[in-house]
Amino acid sequence: MPIDLDLLLQAYANGIFPMSDARDDPDTFWIEPEYRAILPLEGFRLSKSLAKTIRQGRFTVTADTAFAQIIATCAESQDDRRETWINPDIEESFCQLHAQGRAHSVECWVDGRLVGGLYGLAMGHAFFGESMFSRETDASKVALAWLVARLKLGGFALLDCQFMTDHLASLGAIEITQGAYLKLLQSALTTTGQPSSGFASSPAGAAGSAGAAWGALDDALSAGAGASCDGFSSTGVSSPGKLILQLLTQTS
Repeated sequence: MPIDLDLLLQAYANGIFPMSDARDDPDTFWIEPEYRAILPLEGFRLSKSLAKTIRQGRFTVTADTAFAQIIATCAESQDDRRETWINPDIEESFCQLHAQGRAHSVECWVDGRLVGGLYGLAMGHAFFGESMFSRETDASKVALAWLVARLKLGGFALLDCQFMTDHLASLGAIEITQGAYLKLLQSALTTTGQPSSGFASSPAGAAGSAGAAWGALDDALSAGAGASCDGFSSTGVSSPGKLILQLLTQTS
């Protein structure tokens, strides 16, 4: 059965997350690793080739349009990963969190086909990245780049990646102790900032208040789409890809 959502939110607020040993394993256990991977939002490594891919708009990128499909695909076995840690209970719990506006996805499409993406949980100014996949070259990198841009614009302070991988390290992820992570997490869950305000100290309140921060990029993209010949009039850029690159390269 799905994990109790209040328990799940409380676990994330305390630096703990669920996993299973295999896709068909009915047991779910709680993980509190000694070391934690995070991706500093100002430290995202944007290669020239990735910037070119984003600028050219090779992928159509959306958010929260295919959450169930994203998590189901992340749970599938792949050539480099025979077993995944996402069992049906974890999958259902996150689908419920998505229905509540707390869990989110980023999708990459080519000609209407879903070719890459990621999903995770937003609480306060923290985003807990759960899993990603790629069916086309650079699709997961583009999804992550759009996620970082979204989090930067939304005033997020922490992007949790759970465990370090070579792929994440190449994009700027670093590894810190669990103690250092908990300090960053507490700050991200309780600090108020723009564009969101009034972040509550309780997990449920922090999760709910992250919605405006997550949607800041959608507001910017909508403003650009509604502009006349000037494109993104408020940002000085003329396409979604150029807006993403501007957000990724600007420093606070």
